[in-house]
Amino acid sequence: MPPRVARAGAALSDDHRPAAPTTPDHTAPDGPAPAVPAQAPPGQPAPDRTALTGRAPEQALLRRVLQAARAGRGGTGTLLQGDAGIGKTALLDWADGEARTLGFTVLRAVGAEAEAEVAFGALHQVLWPLRDRMRALPEPQRRALAFALGEATEPARVGFLVGAAALALLAGEARMRPVLVLLDDLQWVDPSSAEVFAFLQRRTSEMPLAFVGATRPEGPMVEGGPGTVVELTALDGPDARTLLRTRHPQLAVTTADRILQEASGNPLALVELPAHLHPDQARGVMPLPGRFPLGRRLERLFAPRLDQLSEAATQVLLHAALGGTAATAVTPDRLHDLVPRSAADVLDEIETSGLAHLDPDGRLSFRHPLVRGAVVARASGPERRAAHRRLAAALPYDDPRALGHQADATRLPDADLARRLQEAAGRLALRGGDAEGALLLHRAAALSTGAEDRTRRLIWAAVMAARGGRLPYAAKLVDELRRTPVPDDSAPLYAYAVVYVDQSHHVDFESSFSLLPQALAALSRAEPCAGPFGDLAEQMYFKLLLATVYTSDPRGRAALLAHRDQVSPLADLCRRAWSDPARTAHGTGAELRAMGATMSQEQQAGAAWLLLWTASALDMADASLRRRFLGQHAYATQGSIAKAGAYQDYLHGNWDRAEACLREAEAAEALGYHCNALLLRHHHAHFLAGRGDEEGLLAADRALRPLAARARMKFVVDHLTHLRALAALAHGRDEEAYAILSGLTPPGALPADLPRFHLPFFDFVDAALRTGRTAQARAHVAAADAARMGDISPHHAFLLAAARALAAADEDADALYAAAYAVPGADQWAFELARLRLAHGARLRDRRRAQARETLERALSTFRTLRARPWAERAERELRALTRTGGPASLTAQELRIARLAADGLTNKEIGARLSLSPRTVGGHLAKAFPKLGIASRAAVARALDGPSPGE
Repeated sequence: MPPRVARAGAALSDDHRPAAPTTPDHTAPDGPAPAVPAQAPPGQPAPDRTALTGRAPEQALLRRVLQAARAGRGGTGTLLQGDAGIGKTALLDWADGEARTLGFTVLRAVGAEAEAEVAFGALHQVLWPLRDRMRALPEPQRRALAFALGEATEPARVGFLVGAAALALLAGEARMRPVLVLLDDLQWVDPSSAEVFAFLQRRTSEMPLAFVGATRPEGPMVEGGPGTVVELTALDGPDARTLLRTRHPQLAVTTADRILQEASGNPLALVELPAHLHPDQARGVMPLPGRFPLGRRLERLFAPRLDQLSEAATQVLLHAALGGTAATAVTPDRLHDLVPRSAADVLDEIETSGLAHLDPDGRLSFRHPLVRGAVVARASGPERRAAHRRLAAALPYDDPRALGHQADATRLPDADLARRLQEAAGRLALRGGDAEGALLLHRAAALSTGAEDRTRRLIWAAVMAARGGRLPYAAKLVDELRRTPVPDDSAPLYAYAVVYVDQSHHVDFESSFSLLPQALAALSRAEPCAGPFGDLAEQMYFKLLLATVYTSDPRGRAALLAHRDQVSPLADLCRRAWSDPARTAHGTGAELRAMGATMSQEQQAGAAWLLLWTASALDMADASLRRRFLGQHAYATQGSIAKAGAYQDYLHGNWDRAEACLREAEAAEALGYHCNALLLRHHHAHFLAGRGDEEGLLAADRALRPLAARARMKFVVDHLTHLRALAALAHGRDEEAYAILSGLTPPGALPADLPRFHLPFFDFVDAALRTGRTAQARAHVAAADAARMGDISPHHAFLLAAARALAAADEDADALYAAAYAVPGADQWAFELARLRLAHGARLRDRRRAQARETLERALSTFRTLRARPWAERAERELRALTRTGGPASLTAQELRIARLAADGLTNKEIGARLSLSPRTVGGHLAKAFPKLGIASRAAVARALDGPSPGE
């Protein structure tokens, strides 16, 4: 038997019925179930299966999910959500049978409340049927997965590999047949498994694989899990009556009417309530009871049957309810240890009651989770504590589950138990189980004998909860700690906890500057610490860097410089890449590549957040880098990957991923990572601006700018402003764009407080040239040349080369455009390269028409692919101008601009003042424009611009 059973998970697997039989209704009723129909050959339509009463829409949705998975279009998951007894497990069972009929491999897991602190317990259930395939995994993945699943004792770093290993196993199975993963009772799935499942759902959208889960409304997967949420509600009147009649055809009409009234459409109550009635009551001979236990107190439905059990049977059920692991599951063999009388008699009594039964693996399993809740609720405190003590004794001394049972059995503070819980939490953290470790530390804090020990453990719990993706829980702990004196030796870790919560959850950066510099100074005087927080100084420095980048607060800049000797070269490289890139980031791209090449996979995993953030500053966080960390399933890392990926998708022209960026923002919001949600929505605004979607951009700006302003996030505010200018450029409002951009980056000056300055730099040069401000554009290019902007990263190099080409004099233009196209990797910057080609094609139009056409057509193709409609229309106008002999379309951009101002009645002097040109230059442009327009005087300009072009 495996350490954790793959199908049913644990002794308290709540209403997880065997896979072979399925039932056509919503609960686990007494009595036999119809057999599963024979499977159809793979690829053939499935035969009709018995419908679940009142669940036709949900069944149709699940059929579509299965059909999409068979076609290789796996989705991001389907989540059935509803109260206990509403029919979630019945739908999962139906989907199980339907999928097997269609030739799917079905993998199942059931969350168990007693195993919520067991890292990777649910993942073990899902992957157990694929265990033979683990041998084919790369050795680091195989070792990490085996250690995470408790099948190896040799320590291994699992955080960055277990997700990748799980993905490889599922992908291997999916290559042979479609796969359905069913996850029941997600509200009790351990956080580490939940993070892996969320990771897998996001990464299997193009595989023949589907995820379907079930949870209660308060379950954590509802808060953070991606996918389609299907709300299961009570059955309406006709459906409720059909279900009741199907399951209990012997009921009298009056009895059925009363049960329908009391059940209020809850399928569990409809099936279970009649089982409590005396046969004469069911037939309408005897009066019905005055009150049925219904609604939120459905556990009371099982009270009569519990009252009829013997003390021995009640004790066995209590152990089964509180146990939940293979090591403590109630089996026939263990019954001899639990009860003095005949084990067989006790088992017969329990099965006769209909409350529980032996599952196919020989363990006692409850018919419904409410049974377990009722059993526990009806036990006295001493009875529960005695059961916990016996369960702890059945497990290894320092097993986290044993420690949990011991804690539940303890009423008074216990210093030794608190210490052991803390040590177990540390071991979990080293395995990547920060979230589970936080729960153990919280329990250790409650058992501490001294106030300072309690506070220290709460601080540890808060940090581990935050790192483990349980940010709202961490925020709750920090709120409690704010009212508690903090021991001096824990002040740095406390500062880190507060800052983590403030930055990520509250989107507040003030504590970063008030707490972190002092904490870094204290750490510089302290002895190095080991364990989960051995790199605390590095993590603090990174948090301080984030706050400084987002706010441009001078306190942060000073502290970063003061403490850079405390951190690794990579951390200082990250500072240089972000702090003032125009002056400090030279050579950082090459240094990052060299540093990454010398780091081992484990070193890279430990520094994932620094590598990703540094690469993101340099626009080098490409897919190959991000893939290295996809297996790091904790949200703290996944959130960084999502942010880097969204920005890179924009830069590299993967604009069909724009909606995925919004979904990541919604997932971050649900998990309590409000800062990540803000930044992801800010990244989504880039797609809107690039496409010229001003309505969408305005809505995003109105939603984001006030939030960013309150948090003093100058980074977001400035780039939202830049995006307004980019949208104005798309629609030809060049003066507006120039006015906006010159406020961000004055002509000839590269600002120190504008990270990613290179994006508005390029747009400034474009806007300046479009408005006739050639001198300002060239001054800006000269400033970038002087700052050696091209030495920062490949993207910086391309944008500088492109800006040089745009601003070049006619005699130099061809060579500089060729140089821009030749920058290594130039073709990866899809949108900006298309804009460069658009400008180049327009410039070539009057000299080399064939080359102009080819260049413009390539730009147009990119704009259409990106669905950047205003830019595509500009390219189309330039192409049309190639076929015309006159009219407005034949004018150069500068000639058209001057002609329009002349049409508005401005004199040459006034036009020159507006465009920073001499009156003579204006006159020269008009002299060239008049023949193209087919006119001889200034008075005819307005009519020529408004009327049809010659030949049309």
